[in-house]
Amino acid sequence: MNIAPWLWLVTVAVLVAILAIDILIIGRRPHEPSMRESALWISFYVSLAVLFGIGVLIFSGPQFAGEFYAGWITEYSLSVDNLFVFLVILTRFGVPRKYQQTALLIGIILALIMRAVFIAVGAAAINAFAWVFYIFGAILIYTAIQFVRNSEQEDSEYKENALIRWAKNNLPATDTYNGVKLTIVENGKRLVTPMLLVMIALGTTDLLFALDSIPAIYGLTKEPYLVFTANVFALMGLRQLYFLLGGLITRLVYLSAGLAVILGFIGVKLILHALHENNLPFINGGEPLKGVPDIGITFSLTVIIGTLVVTTVASLLKSRRTQKDEQPAKTH
Repeated sequence: MNIAPWLWLVTVAVLVAILAIDILIIGRRPHEPSMRESALWISFYVSLAVLFGIGVLIFSGPQFAGEFYAGWITEYSLSVDNLFVFLVILTRFGVPRKYQQTALLIGIILALIMRAVFIAVGAAAINAFAWVFYIFGAILIYTAIQFVRNSEQEDSEYKENALIRWAKNNLPATDTYNGVKLTIVENGKRLVTPMLLVMIALGTTDLLFALDSIPAIYGLTKEPYLVFTANVFALMGLRQLYFLLGGLITRLVYLSAGLAVILGFIGVKLILHALHENNLPFINGGEPLKGVPDIGITFSLTVIIGTLVVTTVASLLKSRRTQKDEQPAKTH
C-alpha cells in the first residue's frame, strides 16, 4: 500500500477526535453504562471498522481488505481475552462500578500509545531484517503454549507485576477513592489514590498484551497502516464491551484454547513465510527454501473466524451444562 502522509494525518486526527469525544462524555458524567448504551457504542465502532474495510477494498483491493479484516478480528479476539485480566484488576483494586469506565478508557489510551510505538519498531525491524519473522513466529508459538497451560488457572493466580508492587510500597497513598482523581492532598501532603495504581496496572498489562498482539497482526499483514488501524478499531470499543458482556466473559471457558489455536497458526504462518524469504546463512545457505508454502490471507481469515465460532459455541454449551449440573435437584 502506498499511504500518503496526509492520509496518515487525517486517519490519526479522526481517531483522536473520536477518542476525545469519548473522554469528554465520560469526564463530564462518570457512570456505569447501561446495556443499551454499551450496545450502541459497540455497534458504532464495529460499523466504523466494517466501513473502513470496505474503503480499503474499494481503493486498495481485496487482498489488503482481507488483511485488515483478519487483523481486526484477531486483535478484537485478543482484546476480549484481555477483558478477563481487566476484570481481575478492577476487582482486586475495588474500583467502584461508576468509575470503571474512566479507568478502562485511560488504560486503553495508554495501550494505543504503546502499541503505536511497537508498530513503528516492528515495521522498521521487518523492513531492515526479514529474519525477524522467525522471532515473531517463535513468540506467538510460545504464547500459544502459555495460553494452553494457563487456560485452567483461576483468577486468584493473577500476580501483580514489579512496577505495581514498587508503586504500592514506595508511593504515599490513600486507601480511598476520590472520584477519578489520581492524587489528593491530605493534611498538606499529596497522596496518590488507588486510581493511579489501577492506571499503572492497566497500562503495564497492556504493554504485555502488545508483545503478543503486534507480532500476531504482522503475521497477517506487513502494512503498518493496516496494523495501526486494526489495533485502534479493536481497542476503541473495548470498555463498552467490558460492560456489555458482563458475566458472559466468564462463560467463554474455551476462549484461551481458541486463541492458542489462532496464535499458533499465525506463528507457523510467520515461520513458513520466513523460510519462503529466507536470508539466514545457516538455513539452506541463506537461500529461500523451495516448495515452502506461503499461506494466503483468505485461508487465514477462514481459520480465524472458524476457530472463534467453534470456540464460542463450545464455551456457551459447556457453560450451560455446568449451570444445569449446579442447579439443586427439584424436591416433590
